[in-house]
Amino acid sequence: MAIFQETTSSPVEVDGRGAGGWQYRLGRLVLLPLGCALTVLIAWEFFCRASRISPALLPPPSAVWSVLSNNWKILFQQSVPTTLETIISFVVATLLGVALAVAITFSAWVREAFYPNVVMFQLIPKIALAPLFIVWLGVGSKSCIVVAVFIAFFPVVISTATGLVSAKPEVLQLCRSLTASEWQMFRLARFPYATPFVFAGMKVGVTMAMIGVIVGEFITAQAGLGYIIMFASSAGETATVLAAIVLLCGIGLALFGLVALGEMAVQRWYGGEMPVGGVI
Repeated sequence: MAIFQETTSSPVEVDGRGAGGWQYRLGRLVLLPLGCALTVLIAWEFFCRASRISPALLPPPSAVWSVLSNNWKILFQQSVPTTLETIISFVVATLLGVALAVAITFSAWVREAFYPNVVMFQLIPKIALAPLFIVWLGVGSKSCIVVAVFIAFFPVVISTATGLVSAKPEVLQLCRSLTASEWQMFRLARFPYATPFVFAGMKVGVTMAMIGVIVGEFITAQAGLGYIIMFASSAGETATVLAAIVLLCGIGLALFGLVALGEMAVQRWYGGEMPVGGVI
């Protein structure tokens, strides 16, 4: 009995909710991925040195770090237009996606007219439309932004539309019984339940926006990290290509983190708990 009491009175450490749970969460969220990445980098370095593979084929992480440290001013300068284009594309795609999702949710005419065409347009490879964007908009940031918007807005549309119809029927019935208008039902019931879905689409959209910008820079841009990747790959400078990719990963993680912080702020606004949980 004494042993049973001692074991049951101890804090639960497995799920990180007891005393010392913050250390567990810190290890899961920070130390574990960092340790995994460090292990991969060490194995990569060891493999390159042991196999004596040509740096033109697979440079070791030390060579990539050397490029980053010796050319950080140029790489940082070229990362500015890529970051700005990604942010603009993401904002436009989010606004366009949310507006279209609201329209297709509340209007059967709009849903029947636009939704099949949106799905059909999503099936078109955006790289095939890039030459047309160059003809219409010219070479530069405009073409990159348009390509990124058309790539990034689809996940926002789907997630938001799914969230807007996820409100519990009893909640909507209660709103109607209280003579709430459609706007009040949207503001107080539908949108709070759709918020986790909106942010899930935004998290996918911000990564897709960066992919779209890089695709656009491959074809149209004369500046940016995508341009650096194309220029370095044509010159056989694989370490520079990987250095630019490392910067892209850092920028993408930062933008993803900002979206996650926005989700946390909205979660706190709704009292610390989303109406629908469990969405990444």
